[in-house]
Amino acid sequence: MTTLTFELPDGTTQDIQVERLLNAGYAGREQDEVQAHIAELAELGVPGPSTTPALYPVSPYLAQQTDSVSVQHGKTSGEAEWALVITDHGVLLTVACDHTDRALEVHGVAWSKNASPDVLGRAAWRLDDVRDHLDDIVLRGWVRTESGEELIQDSSLGALLSPDYWLDVLDGMGLREPGTVLISGTVPMIHGVDQFAPAWRVEMSDPVTGRAIGAEYEVVPMPAPIG
Repeated sequence: MTTLTFELPDGTTQDIQVERLLNAGYAGREQDEVQAHIAELAELGVPGPSTTPALYPVSPYLAQQTDSVSVQHGKTSGEAEWALVITDHGVLLTVACDHTDRALEVHGVAWSKNASPDVLGRAAWRLDDVRDHLDDIVLRGWVRTESGEELIQDSSLGALLSPDYWLDVLDGMGLREPGTVLISGTVPMIHGVDQFAPAWRVEMSDPVTGRAIGAEYEVVPMPAPIG
């Protein structure tokens, strides 16, 4: 069982054993834009969901705090997201990067979500401490290029369905329990930036408190299979 450790702003830490991991999808607050995105993906062969927003169960061990992600081929990429972490002492909010197998995605989004880890930050905030200004929190992602880092995602939590929306969903499913981790779904990527990069970095920054939480990792190709 995976154990994650989060450092809180007061310097204390909280450990959580991940019992269940859920990835939200098509979770933009403006659902007309979501439908347009689904149409774009359909042209690339990615099957659309039966309902939006979607929610995909993921193997719990894929919730990781790691500096490297091993991949089988060159068509994988991250997604800047936030994550809810439910503990015995309340709900935490942190940053996450959902690394996704784009080649497998055309066969099934749920399958692609289980092909690589969700990389979470090592720090977190108590949701209650930031709830009154969640929409102002900035979510960004960068990829490494030959010339350095390049911004690929730049939005705010206001673009996504709120943490409280998903807590209500978890209530209805009977899953608002310690050990549940929910990843938010992502924000649009900037056109023209190559997402198939050798490294990803994501950050969630709070303009009210001046604090930021980050996560970054290398994308490491595995050896070629034999047989």
